[in-house]
Amino acid sequence: MSIVRDLEKLNTDIQEQKERVESVDFKMITFSLAGKDYGVDIMNVKEIAKADKFTFVPNAASYVRGVYNLRGDIIPVIDLRSFFHIPVEKKTDVMENMLILTIEDRVYGTIVDKIDKVVGINTDQIQPPHPIFGDINIKFISGVVEKQGALYIILDVIRIFSVSKDEDNKSHINESDVFHMPSSTEPILQTVASTDTSTALDFIRQSLPALRRFYPSVTNETWLRERYAEWSMDRQGPDLQLKDAREADDFLSRFYSPCSSGFWNDVYRAAITAVLPDINSATIQIWNIGCGKGYETFSFACILKMRYPKNRFKIWANDNDIMAISQAPNMLFDLEEVPEYCQAHMVRGPSGYTFNQEIKDSILFEYHDILNDNSLPDLDIILARDVLSFLPVSEQGRLVNEFSERIKSHGIVFLGANEELSDNEWRLVAKPPTTAFMKRN
Repeated sequence: MSIVRDLEKLNTDIQEQKERVESVDFKMITFSLAGKDYGVDIMNVKEIAKADKFTFVPNAASYVRGVYNLRGDIIPVIDLRSFFHIPVEKKTDVMENMLILTIEDRVYGTIVDKIDKVVGINTDQIQPPHPIFGDINIKFISGVVEKQGALYIILDVIRIFSVSKDEDNKSHINESDVFHMPSSTEPILQTVASTDTSTALDFIRQSLPALRRFYPSVTNETWLRERYAEWSMDRQGPDLQLKDAREADDFLSRFYSPCSSGFWNDVYRAAITAVLPDINSATIQIWNIGCGKGYETFSFACILKMRYPKNRFKIWANDNDIMAISQAPNMLFDLEEVPEYCQAHMVRGPSGYTFNQEIKDSILFEYHDILNDNSLPDLDIILARDVLSFLPVSEQGRLVNEFSERIKSHGIVFLGANEELSDNEWRLVAKPPTTAFMKRN
């Protein structure tokens, strides 16, 4: 009878073991470092990515590879090989394998040799760590597990990225240990966030194109530095960075030129009029880029009519917003919302006020993408407020070259209030609220 009981117990034990093996209650993403297999809890993995361009972080720990722009989010990136003192072959322009991890509501990138697959196990199979399991101090290992002939070291990524304040008072692991702690026990994000001003500003430079298609360049560098100085007065660390489109809008709120969404007021009209050059041409040719709904164009047309009463003028008004540009020629207004200097050039219709035929005939509203060819005559005036900064840097340069080729010797270029052109080729003739340049002879 004892043999029967022993067999029954053995069968029960085998069945229980099978049930434990077949029951999956823990999944991990597996990867390799220096030929050894590792895993991290899939619940901490946001995504898998490849990248080869990281922004260097001065004075950061040796394992901090830099920061990376992940669809507008600036995240710190560490190289797990360097973190664990595993020799890394230095290569340039090589796509690195990255696990994007979410740790306590923060996002980090971790570079590994190779990302393998998702492995499901039962937590009962996980064994406690032991120092013999590789080059890593056991404090960063949550356990080890064997699966289909492979031995996986499961990393405690929360411990790696979130060293507790209580441990700050404990001594560092000494050099006789398997793994030597980095020189600081502060969380990695604090290491990145404590970088100097130039690095923090670089983070913002990387964020603006992704969040609001604003491209930092020599055109707006002066404003960008001044705005950053203002922005950083009541912020520090991670709060300096632009975490979403709303913060990007807040940062850019002081960039735009006056009267950007309506008729130009009398103050701005006077500033524009004061710098318009004397022009003897029978017909004055003007290029208005990014005219939007037409408020800017109509304002400028009325100013030109007053400044050059004996000249004809032609405004080539372009925008890539097809809805706005199609409605601009036939806009109707309430007279009280139109500035006084424009009212003399308006007529009353059955549904409201509109500009007279002379003003309308002087403007050609046209849907056009300025990144394509621009078929225009030589120009007396170019009006391009807040346009350059929202073009990729290479396109900014191309458009400025076109300004240089098309503008006449007496011509003037109006840019946004916070934009500028190179001193080598252009000279500043008016400062904000309007900014204007003429070519150097």
